[in-house]
Amino acid sequence: MTSGNHMPQYPESYWRQSVSLSHYPKLNESIKADVGIVGGGITGITAAYLLTLKGLDVVLIDAGPVLQGTTGHTTGKVTAQHGLIYDEFIQHFGQDKATLYYEANMEAMRMVEQLIETHKLDCDFTKEDAYIYTESDDKRTQLEKEAKAYDLLGIKGELADDMPLDIPCRSALRMSSQAHFHPLNYLNGLLRKAVSNGLRIYEGTVAVDVEYRKHPAIVTRDGNRITCKHIIQASHYPFYDGEAFFPTRMYAERAYIIAVESSKAYPGGMYINADQPTRSIRNVTINGKDAWLIAGENHKTGQGEAMIKHYEALEAFTEQRIGIKNFLYRWSAQDLTTLDKMPYIGPVTRGQENVYVATGFRKWGMTNGTIAAKMLSDLIVNGESPYADLYSPSRFQADPALRKFVSFNTDVAKHLIKGKLEYTNGDVNALQSDEATVTRINGKRTGVYKDENNELHAVDTTCTHLGCEVHWNSGDRTWDCPCHGSRFTYTGDIVNGPATDPLKTINLD
Repeated sequence: MTSGNHMPQYPESYWRQSVSLSHYPKLNESIKADVGIVGGGITGITAAYLLTLKGLDVVLIDAGPVLQGTTGHTTGKVTAQHGLIYDEFIQHFGQDKATLYYEANMEAMRMVEQLIETHKLDCDFTKEDAYIYTESDDKRTQLEKEAKAYDLLGIKGELADDMPLDIPCRSALRMSSQAHFHPLNYLNGLLRKAVSNGLRIYEGTVAVDVEYRKHPAIVTRDGNRITCKHIIQASHYPFYDGEAFFPTRMYAERAYIIAVESSKAYPGGMYINADQPTRSIRNVTINGKDAWLIAGENHKTGQGEAMIKHYEALEAFTEQRIGIKNFLYRWSAQDLTTLDKMPYIGPVTRGQENVYVATGFRKWGMTNGTIAAKMLSDLIVNGESPYADLYSPSRFQADPALRKFVSFNTDVAKHLIKGKLEYTNGDVNALQSDEATVTRINGKRTGVYKDENNELHAVDTTCTHLGCEVHWNSGDRTWDCPCHGSRFTYTGDIVNGPATDPLKTINLD
């Protein structure tokens, strides 16, 4: 953490910095289990807990340390208020399914609260009203439509002309009794319970495929196999596609978060605007002091302006509307959005009923990830779930998914072609410390980064997923793919999938 009036030089998640996590070994042999789970975030850990509670033999693997991925970079809101979504869901799915989505997320919130009470988990769980607000007359009309959707679906809340937060507001829609917490303290406690129930965990273990014989098996990069009766892909982006064509049906978006102290007292509540760019606000206690979390600046991964500009925009907004006494942390997050905005949870495709997927949470993973774990554990143990049809990965709604399918994949093709034709002749010798450029070395498009010790790191910029060309992310010092959201460190290691292989390193000698 850097405390002061200036933005910290390096990104660091407060959640990650403030919790002590256990370390687990790498898988070095082939093993068997009832259930194999890939991904140590909220879905994987919650599912592991629920399944071990039922006496199943469960193995969980993660490519890195557990709780280092998306869950470790969230805002930690536990809410069913997911922006302006319920009126849209009524239009696209009908009232019954829109109601079911709300009920699923409320069940997830109650489940989190119950687990905290049952296991006495110290994770700063706090009940708050949640607000969507707008500064514009145009969005006020949309808020009015959303308020009617709340009434139709029986959602407890109301539309008002103001809110407790003292920033400009034309209208605000409240959803009562939502919550926020420290996500990693919560999940670390749940993980310990799962381990005491018999969960086996392996870190540094990369899943690359699913193989079918008598039972499905997870195949690791090292060639080991975890033979299971059931497989849960809780790895953010599914490592196994199963001909579901997920790269054509989802896109990755980044968002940015800063933590600051302000001279202003926090008024209570959680807030997100209906306008663009997005601004999401909640409070958090850091080292015993009240702090503000401000998030937003959503954009497709690897696209748009220099990424550091998004942090600077959040800083400017916060200074103008709230005031910054101390700048504590900054970090970023990435999540996936499906074509129709409804997550994919369930069997990866029809005919592969024992291989499950949970993805596309649209940055609302604390509740969607929790209900995904509950739903998948119910399918494994009981063979049914009331939410199976709602979240089915095999669905394909004609409206709006078909138009978005064409638009999204046209965008992917544009960036694929643009990257191949782009003129790249950056001057490596002109690089300053903490700068990167793209050039050509021996005819190959090469990304070169000079670190703070003036050491050069060069990688082949061709993404190992489907061959798009990655771009430099100056905010987080990563190489990001504009097509499907894979991200890599400046040394080429994977930060986010769908890529399962690192970027090739280039020798500069």
